[in-house]
Order: sequence, then C-alpha cells, then structure tokens
Amino acid sequence: MIVGSISENKKQESRVAITPDILKKYKSLGIDIHLCKDYASHIGIKDEEYASEGAKIFVNSEEVLTSSNAILQMNMPSDENLNKLVKDQILIGVLNPYSNEKKLKELILKEINCFSLELLPRITRAQSMDILSSQANLAGYKAVVEAFANFQKAIPMMMTAAGTISAAKVLIVGAGVAGLQAIATAKRMGAIVFATDVRLASKEQVESLGGKFLTVEGAENLETDGGYAKEASEDFKKKQEELLKETLRKIDIVICTALIPGKKAPIIIKRNMIEVMKSGSIIYDLAASQGGNSELTKVDQIVDSNGVKIMGEKNILNKLPFSASNLYSKNMFNFVNNLYDKEKKRFEINHDDEIIDKTIVK
Repeated sequence: MIVGSISENKKQESRVAITPDILKKYKSLGIDIHLCKDYASHIGIKDEEYASEGAKIFVNSEEVLTSSNAILQMNMPSDENLNKLVKDQILIGVLNPYSNEKKLKELILKEINCFSLELLPRITRAQSMDILSSQANLAGYKAVVEAFANFQKAIPMMMTAAGTISAAKVLIVGAGVAGLQAIATAKRMGAIVFATDVRLASKEQVESLGGKFLTVEGAENLETDGGYAKEASEDFKKKQEELLKETLRKIDIVICTALIPGKKAPIIIKRNMIEVMKSGSIIYDLAASQGGNSELTKVDQIVDSNGVKIMGEKNILNKLPFSASNLYSKNMFNFVNNLYDKEKKRFEINHDDEIIDKTIVK
C-alpha cells in the first residue's frame, strides 16, 4: 500500500500531514510514502530528511495523487487535485463536510472513500487520533502568547521599590481543550484567570488549573453526549450576558474559544459589553473563522473599539506550523494504522468499527 500527501495551499495553510519522524512507523507496517517536491520546506523540513527515512519524492503533485492508495491532507484539496482522484482511493483530512458538502458528494459518487477526522467519536480508543484536541491545545497556548504580546502592561504582579504592579486579569470564554490550555498558560505567566462555559462539568477542570469559574445562577448543563457544547437557551444567554458585562469591567484580556461543531460560533461578547471594557484591553477570538464569539471580530484584522483591540486570525496554527504538523502527523498515523489490515496488508473499511463508521463521509 502507498500513502501520499501533496502540499497544501501555502498562502492559507502551513501545516503538513506527514513529518519525517513518523515515517518509520509507516515503514513498519509495510506502507510506502510518496510526497511532492518541497513538501515541507516552508517549515524548515528538507526533502532529504524525508528521503533518508525512505519516502519517495516526486516532482509534481499529480504523480503523488495517481500513485497513492490513500491521500493524507490537512484540508480539502483544490478542485484541480480532486479531479485526479479515482475510484477506490482514500482521502483523509479535515474535510469540513458542513461547508464542502457539494465536493464530497461528487467524490462519493466517484466511489472515493472520504474520511473527515473532525468527526471522530469521543471514545477512549480514538484519543490518539483526536486532531481537534491536539490542534486546539496549541491554539489555546498561542492565543494567550499573542494576546499578551499585544497587551501594553506587565502580566504578573510585580512588587518594586517604586510600587506594586497588579497582575493582569484574564477571562477565558469556553473551557474546552483550547480554553483549558489557555487557562494553564495564562496562570503560568502570572495572570489572574477567570473562565466561563455552558458545560457545568468544566467547573472542576477550570478550578484544578487555578482559574475561577463564572457560572450563571440556576444554570443547566449544556453538554452533548459527545462532550461538546450545545446551543444555550435564550434565558441562559440573557443571564450570561449580565454576568459577563459586569465581569468585563475589570478584565484586561479575553480569550474566546467557544465553538459549536458544524455551526456558526455563538456571539457571546456583545458590542455593549465591549463598551464597558477598559481602554488598552485585548480580545483574542479563536472562533474568528466561524464568525467569532465577539460581535466586532473580523477575520485577520485588528479592530480598535474605543481603545479595546479585538483580534481574530483565521488560522493561528500557521504561527506554530512545525509543532502543529508534528502532532497532526501522529494523529493521522494512528488513524491510518486503525484502517490498515495487517494480515491482508491493505486498507479495510470496516463499518462495524465506530471510528471508521463515524468518520467516513456518507
């Protein structure tokens, strides 16, 4: 069996699906790796590093696509590259079926097996393949670093002969994987951290990291069976708004991480809340690519609202491409390993396997 991967659109995506350190594992299964020239040179990984581990390097992407049984990508390939795929090939990546429905229907009609890894079930056996968690961890960390870099005051409390500098107060909106990493990072850097989430189960996790959990009085637990947040009721939203508005008066930095899979991000930080924030405050919105948790967020722009900066990058992990690729490639190998029948030495699509059945796009 041959696994291939081609370069992403480097203007939009710096991460790659295969890194040299994982090639030995593919080789141990008897799987060959085909890559296109300069596959990861933009993040400092030379073709020679792949070749020395046994990968075969091709001059153009078409040779990789036509020679591979399975194609591993970060995002959905371009239409030009999709047209080169043929019956019984396998495409694995973050295919975003909610926005790529038409393309995926066409691929399925061509009998191409498409696996979208953001659909992985939250079960123990799938944890090593969980691309959402591995990438969100890095995103939560980097969002704090970026926000702190743009904040024009010191973060930790400092006691000096000239007087005391108060610690920065940080609010994390959404205490999922990205939010919890943001809490841990902000605490390590000396900030006073608050967090809010519609899932009451998050309270214990937030407090274990040293954060203070803000909860709406009489709140119900808004968590799906899969462990994700679900849409809040209008009454909950109103109470949450009142609590947040009062809290934001004393907050210096807000990190927004709240997402609902397959839907527009919920607007949590309204315009009237931003108006009560201190000039010089920062809102870093990790949900920008899905509309943002802040009403004023604009993708890849810094919006200044009366001295409050609202920042929202489409893909913050382009600032950590090496680390993000390293984790993603390990997640990807674990998925491929599960898909590969070691006795028959080929890929087997077993619909009785919950991991395969949930991730294959039907």
